[in-house]
Parts: sequence; structure tokens; C-alpha cells
Amino acid sequence: MRTRSVFADHLRHALEEEPCMDFCSRFAEDCIVVTSFGTFHGRDGVQMAAELLEQALPNARYHYEDRVHQGELCLLGWTAEADGARVDDGADSFLIQDGAIKVMTIHYTARPLPPASPGGDDGSVVRL
Repeated sequence: MRTRSVFADHLRHALEEEPCMDFCSRFAEDCIVVTSFGTFHGRDGVQMAAELLEQALPNARYHYEDRVHQGELCLLGWTAEADGARVDDGADSFLIQDGAIKVMTIHYTARPLPPASPGGDDGSVVRL
């Protein structure tokens, strides 16, 4: 499978909120996921990183802003709205070889949404 096809397939399945078993199968068995909250190895690591993302952004609705593809490398710029938080600066990069994601980096800043009642936004930021 070509790099562009693997990338498009990964994004489509991520938006469809597939069970991690299907989602993780797009990653190489020896993949590495590097994030600002840790480095994860293998498909179990992919699942752990996905669980941390879900904890930071429960019930997130993702919007893919930018998609760039060059050879084996891909870049995704994204935003998200979740229960109680939002992301305006999401950036993921991918190294795709032999039809599988070998390396992925994930960066985002989860910002709390202002409270529904007036006067409660303290401007705090949760950086992951």
C-alpha cells in the first residue's frame, strides 16, 4: 500500500472512531509513537497513546486542517473540540514504510473551555 493510501486510510478510520484493534493494525508491530507526554513502542504503545488522548479530549470531534505528503513522510495539522477542552495547535507527523506507520509524532495543547457560567475562565493550559 502506498504512503498516501496508508495516511488517508488512517485518517478516515480515526474519524470513524474504530475500535483500537482495527486502528492499531495500520501501525507496524515495531512502531514508535513520540509525544510530549511520553514515547510508546509497538501496537500496545499506540493503544496507550490513544487512551491518553481520549482522557485529555473526551468525546473529541476532530477537524483535519492541513495534510502534507512528501515521499514516506506525512504531516497532519488538526484542531479538536471535546467535552471541556479544545485544541487549536494539533500536529502529527508520520513515517510510513512498507504499507505501515513506522513512526508517529503527536503534539497538541489541550485548553479548557470557559465555564458555561460567567466569570470562571482562569486561562490555565494543560500541555501534553
